[in-house]
Order: sequence, then C-alpha cells, then structure tokens
Amino acid sequence: MSRQRVRVEGRQLSVSNLEKVLFPEVSFTKAAVIDYYVRIAPVLLQHLSGRPVTFTRWPDGVEGQAFYEKNSARHAPDWVRKVTVPSPGSSKDREVLEMVILETVADLAWAANLAALELHVPQWQVGSKLQPALPDLLVLDLDPGPDAGIRECCDVAERLRVRLAEDGLDPVVKTSGSKGMQVYAPIRVTDREHPSRYAKVLAQELSAETPDRVVWRMEKVLRPGKVLIDWSQNNPAKTTVAPYSLRARPDAPVSTPIGWDEVDAVRGGADPGELRFRTEEVLARVEEYGDLFDVADRTRARLPSL
Repeated sequence: MSRQRVRVEGRQLSVSNLEKVLFPEVSFTKAAVIDYYVRIAPVLLQHLSGRPVTFTRWPDGVEGQAFYEKNSARHAPDWVRKVTVPSPGSSKDREVLEMVILETVADLAWAANLAALELHVPQWQVGSKLQPALPDLLVLDLDPGPDAGIRECCDVAERLRVRLAEDGLDPVVKTSGSKGMQVYAPIRVTDREHPSRYAKVLAQELSAETPDRVVWRMEKVLRPGKVLIDWSQNNPAKTTVAPYSLRARPDAPVSTPIGWDEVDAVRGGADPGELRFRTEEVLARVEEYGDLFDVADRTRARLPSL
C-alpha cells in the first residue's frame, strides 16, 4: 500500500493508493476523487454544515463491495468534529452513534481518502445542545420507475415547485446523480414529524390528480411508467445524498443543483442527458453560476398546518 503525507489547509493527512482506479469505466482514480472534493469544498461545505455525515464507502471502487458507515468517528483524526447522536434504532442495536461533521477542506480530503464516494446527510443539524435540532429542510425525492426517466421527473418537479410556492415555500432542485431528482425547500417547524406529514399529503395529492404518472406508495408493482414521490425521506432517521456529492455509478456523476429554467428546458423537449453532470462540468457550473442550491439565502418558511 503506497502512503504519503500531505498538508491540506495546515492539517497533515496520510493518504494512500492515490493511483487506484475507483471508477474503471472512466478511469477516475482516488486522487481525482480527493481533488474533486477539495475543489468543490467552497460550495459543498455549507450544505454539510452541522449535519452528521453518513458515508457510502467503496474501498475497491464502484465495481467492488460497498458499505454504509454512520459510526465513523473512530477513524477520524482529532481535528475532525465528532458528535454523539441518538441511533434511529436500525444500527445494530446501538443506542447512540458516534458520527462526524465535515466542516473544512481537510475534513473532505480525509473522507475522500477513505473512498467515501457518497456523502449523505439528514434534513436537520446538530443544535446548540449537541442534539438533533428540528428539521430545517423539506425534501421530495423523485424516483422514476421502469419506463420513466428524468423528463418525467422534471414534469413532477415543476408541479411541486408550483404547489410549494403556493404554500409560501421557496424551492430549489438538484439531480440525484443517479436516475432521479430532488426538490428541497428551507422550512421552519415546531414538530419534527411535520415535514413527513406535509410531504406525504403533497405526494398523495399529485398522485390523485395524475395516477397514471405519479405514485406515492413504494410497492414496485405500482411504479412502471410513473415517478415515485418519496415523501419518507423526511423521516428524521433518514438521509439524502448531499448536493455536489459524487455518486457511485460507472461514469462518476455528481448530484448537481440545477436551475428551474433547466427543468423547463427538458420539459420542453431538450435532451434529458443534459442534466447528467460529471465533476469537471460541475466545477465549471459553480464557476459560472455560483451555488444554485443557495438554501441559506432563502427564506425559511413555516409549513402549512395539517
């Protein structure tokens, strides 16, 4: 195993196997993964701020075995922030999890060196008492079934944008980096279960309006030709892939914030493939447009009562 010491923003870090190819289809190495996360840090870190990170690690690349890792603090250098949070009950009978929060460029480089290709975060931050705060984001995860795709997701995303705006919310949208998309909105709530209830109602309403195109239930038999609005991602125990995270797919795509004009373009007939982005394209987009997922600069609206 080849190892070397590097300094990242004043932190000394041991990295290894930089030449290992993690995405064979596109010859994307571990060094390239680290380089991407270091370069995207100025926009990525604000979306990780305060949120315990779940890693999806692929030590032998995307053609090898992967595993999720929440209890990650035991690996972390002293300078990486660690938090103890209640276990959601599905983590091998642990009552608490020792997790990390990535706050610096060096933190991202350390995670990337672990082959943590994907970074997943909850819709809440750790509060001042070092406990999960109330959710500050609503997410609607659009997952196309067989014979549906990004174009169908764009149609549903636009309907959600209109509906959320009617309720006083200010939504943003990103690709999942895989098959689908996610619509988010910054929110303010007093009940941590409120986002799930609200998202479920939205999903049920859109499904009732167009049952041939939208489904709100998970059963696979219901999904061919339709888009699932996965409202359950608002469960405080769940996480969603972070904006600007790599995805462990053969072509090394990125979960990429996009503009509503790009959604409209695909709805109008543009090539859906134009909404699949790799690392250099994402970095160029940030250079040109800034952060299209600027939830921190948007009003956190109160969710309607149900």
